[in-house]
Amino acid sequence: MFWQGCISQYFTCKKYIINLTQVLMRILILCTGNSCRSQMAEFFIKEKYPNHDVFSAGTEPSVEVHPKAILVMKEKGIDISKGYPKAVTEFINTDFDYVITVCGGAKESCPAFTGNVKNNIHIGFDDPADATGTEQEILSVFRRVRNEIDTEFSNFDKF
Repeated sequence: MFWQGCISQYFTCKKYIINLTQVLMRILILCTGNSCRSQMAEFFIKEKYPNHDVFSAGTEPSVEVHPKAILVMKEKGIDISKGYPKAVTEFINTDFDYVITVCGGAKESCPAFTGNVKNNIHIGFDDPADATGTEQEILSVFRRVRNEIDTEFSNFDKF
């Protein structure tokens, strides 16, 4: 086999060395509006696992990423201001290793996703966009959900 001796003969065999920057997994995070939870999850995974190809989308995409989601992610040093809500239909012809739904509405709609998916997972989070109260109470909900998403996806390799 041509691999025998490649480790000790790196310079003569380097054309056979696998590119370690290749994409490991293609992941779609699916939500209803694609303005809060799925955006946060997408960017947390991109930050922690740069070799994964990560996207987010919604079954009924909002007009923009929620400003409070942008704010609380910035507190963690992650800029999601360039993100934008996308329709799940943009990804119908894309193959995914994982489609992860992060809210109940998307879970119910997920069977309509007809792309090739190896694994469907549902991890539910409260919708911070539904939070009511004072500005501080609403921000507290956004931070709690952000932290829950961070914790849940910090060990993505467990999937």
